[in-house]
Amino acid sequence: MKNILFMILFLTAGFYAEAQDRDGHREKIKALKTAYITEGLNLTAQEAQKFWPLYNEYVDKRRDLYRQERAEVENIECITEDRANAKLDEYVSLEREDYLLKKKYYNDLKQIFSARRIMQLKKVEDEFNHKMMLEYRQRKDSNNK
Repeated sequence: MKNILFMILFLTAGFYAEAQDRDGHREKIKALKTAYITEGLNLTAQEAQKFWPLYNEYVDKRRDLYRQERAEVENIECITEDRANAKLDEYVSLEREDYLLKKKYYNDLKQIFSARRIMQLKKVEDEFNHKMMLEYRQRKDSNNK
């Protein structure tokens, strides 16, 4: 019953979110993801109190790394070899930072959850992301018709 209600909420909120601006849309998705993970892990109040600050900090830092990596490169045709090498070094550095961030995150999670529970978290996150992509594609297809 909870899953059915959640899916109805998910779809309704999704349609409503389309009418909102980008930031509002992101906040709606974040709220849906929070609910989905909380339900998927069946978090207790004490677990949630420890988990969510850690999770939110991790997501924010990963988003910052992603933005840095995807930062627009000036005209490739005009870039010098030295500048290109520096940019490649920057990409490798960002990948290293991402790895170290993940490693710290999983070690910090072990203070809250068992390894099995952390694997369950990964599965729940992947399921949520998959559902979001499916919904996005469906909306995109329906808008193109």
